[in-house]
Amino acid sequence: MRPPEAAATEREVTLTTVGRKTGKPRKVTIWITTDGRSLFVRSGQGLKRDWPQNLVARGEATLRLGKQAIKVKPRHVTDPYEARRVSELVRKKYGFGVTASKSSEPLTPAEQATFELIPAD
Repeated sequence: MRPPEAAATEREVTLTTVGRKTGKPRKVTIWITTDGRSLFVRSGQGLKRDWPQNLVARGEATLRLGKQAIKVKPRHVTDPYEARRVSELVRKKYGFGVTASKSSEPLTPAEQATFELIPAD
């Protein structure tokens, strides 16, 4: 199964980052969503969490998606329109408690900590 198809059906995935200070593997269980082409994750608590900071610092991670382990490179989503679009994807998949900020509002902490995970070659 291709990663976008798997991301459409998996509720939770494991993302393993490398600690920016310790150099040790760090695992986190998170939600994942897709638009059918790209994979997206985000930290509901924003960029204060260790795993988004590790992604930014190291520029790589391993995504366990079903039975697949995929090396990925993160792209920090900084475009407000795209971050809000990902919020809508998350809301459609998970429902409760997920709202996108309005264009007249600042991005939510989760929207600020949105990443596209690009499978590494």
